[in-house]
Amino acid sequence: QGTMFRCSARCCEDSSASMQEVQRCIERCHAPLAQAQAIVTAELEHFQDRLSRCSLQCQDQAKDALDSGGSEPLVRGQLDACLASCGDQHLRLVPQMARKMRDGLAAIQ
Repeated sequence: QGTMFRCSARCCEDSSASMQEVQRCIERCHAPLAQAQAIVTAELEHFQDRLSRCSLQCQDQAKDALDSGGSEPLVRGQLDACLASCGDQHLRLVPQMARKMRDGLAAIQ
């Protein structure tokens, strides 16, 4: 971030630059930060979407089991186990997600 602020400060040093030129210069300085935020946000959204789909599938299975006459305590136990399995599967994906973020961020610099 220090580099970004130094870059922005240099934009203001040219006294002959118009306000528009200074603004464009500062925007160029901030572009890498915006790219970094976009990479992290996209990865997190993808992760949350996958986890959500897994959870919805568990809920559908529970509803189907109840509709076909399954006992509520049994179905609740199956739902809990299914949701726990979703959590475990997605925890294992965290290192992969972090690596993709790191690779994406490294490509910006």
